[in-house]
Amino acid sequence: MFVGALEMDVLLGDVHSLKEKRSVVRPVLAEIRRKYEVSVAEAGHLDLHRRALVGVSVVAADAGHVRDVLDACERLVSSRPELQVLSARQRLLGPEDD
Repeated sequence: MFVGALEMDVLLGDVHSLKEKRSVVRPVLAEIRRKYEVSVAEAGHLDLHRRALVGVSVVAADAGHVRDVLDACERLVSSRPELQVLSARQRLLGPEDD
């Protein structure tokens, strides 16, 4: 079993309130969840209206599949014109890790 995590620090475009932030971030999270069947959440920068920390996790039997899914999630977020990915970090936990 392999567990993968993706953490993306995202800058939002023309957003002036936390309410506007939610209206931008929620549809992206829902699309990731629906399209890739992963767990996804806004996991940080909750009090900042132009930043979001998006966390994605996936569990699979194959490390390659985990990496492919996380890469696809990162590409999806990067392709959104209203979002700019400032940084992205992937972690993989496998059977040899304690």
